Amino acid sequence: MSGLGELDRPGTPESPGAWDERSGGWLAEEGSEVGQGPDKGSGSPWSGRAPDTPAHTPRDPADAPPQRPPTPRRGAADPVKALMHRHRDLCERAVDPLEIAAALEALGVTDRTAARFRHRNVFSLAEEMYARVPRDSDTPARPAPPDTPPPARADWALLTLLPGALCAATVAGLRLTHGRTRLFVVTVGILAVALAVRAALRRGPLRPHGPARPVRHRTGGRTCWLLVYAALGDGLLRAAAHGGPDDLPTGAADGSWPLAAAPLVTLALACAPAAWSAHLFAVRSRRRLDASRGLEEFAASARPLLLGTCALFLGALAALTGLCAAALGEPAAHAQTLTLGALLFLARLLTVHGFTRAPALVLGAVGAAEATALATVLAGRLPGCGFLATPVDALLADWGPAGVPALWCGAGAMTLLVHATRTLSRASAHARTDQPC
Repeated sequence: MSGLGELDRPGTPESPGAWDERSGGWLAEEGSEVGQGPDKGSGSPWSGRAPDTPAHTPRDPADAPPQRPPTPRRGAADPVKALMHRHRDLCERAVDPLEIAAALEALGVTDRTAARFRHRNVFSLAEEMYARVPRDSDTPARPAPPDTPPPARADWALLTLLPGALCAATVAGLRLTHGRTRLFVVTVGILAVALAVRAALRRGPLRPHGPARPVRHRTGGRTCWLLVYAALGDGLLRAAAHGGPDDLPTGAADGSWPLAAAPLVTLALACAPAAWSAHLFAVRSRRRLDASRGLEEFAASARPLLLGTCALFLGALAALTGLCAAALGEPAAHAQTLTLGALLFLARLLTVHGFTRAPALVLGAVGAAEATALATVLAGRLPGCGFLATPVDALLADWGPAGVPALWCGAGAMTLLVHATRTLSRASAHARTDQPC
């Protein structure tokens, strides 16, 4: 062995003992203290390692184990987790992300709010919340929506035809009978029509099936007053303006108040097109909700659908108005019948989707305005109170008695239409329920 190897080793070749390859130092003989030097941290020959060897030899980067990418922490800094904890029952009960999105929107969460949760819209936020909820593996997935709308059920389709048929039969019996028989026919007919309308409103598309909103505002009494005014209001207003029933050209031989039967029959028959229009709106809006990926996108597609549905119903109502007026021999009061029909249809459409406060307020305001018009005309007959009847007298001179209900019902219908375009274009108004449409 050459001496070069000996020179490469630290320490002195004269030192007794052997070289330890593992420790990098000389092994001293028994009783000797030459092995490890007293200064273990220095680079002297007695430090136990080569002078030029650093204390911590860096490893080759290629030999280092691969580092895992940092995992985002989902603790207190995870806003979605905090939102899920706040709405835990909603996330566990939902059967698809659309229900979570609709509920979040009903609670006031918008796309701008979703941006604070690191999502571009409410739909994306709802999808993450739905995906992160642990579910049982045996829970059946919700079936995909069909490409064609579900067929209408025959039960509610027949129920919506019943009010019109009973109302037409009552009017026919009213014109064919006299005396006590007429009173009996009117009483039984009104009761039968009321029960038929009640049954039609409790089944099918006209039944409230919004997302678990209780019906807190009843509109039955207000609707009845509007229908009574449609039948008797023009005659009462004309009588009050002309001085009494003796000055009226009545339509009955016994001098009774003139009854406008055509608007009642028209509105009763309109239950069928109202139900079909509500069914079409519900099916189409849910289909567009399934295809939408944002709240603004759905709202932009829902507003034209709502306007088209209203136009379709008004077209059917206009046709029924002309047919009923021709069949009963009465003038076709298109203005008051169309405005009242649009008012009642929009009020029911909002009630169906869970919005009951605005219809109740608007129907009550329209009914109060019609009653006030009658009251001011009667009060104008008192000494010194003629100024009270001036607005109504001017309206009667220009538009006739039908101008009062047409004006107020038209204003109420426009108010509800504006409200409906804002509320029925929300995803929360079309949350899925078990109610068939």
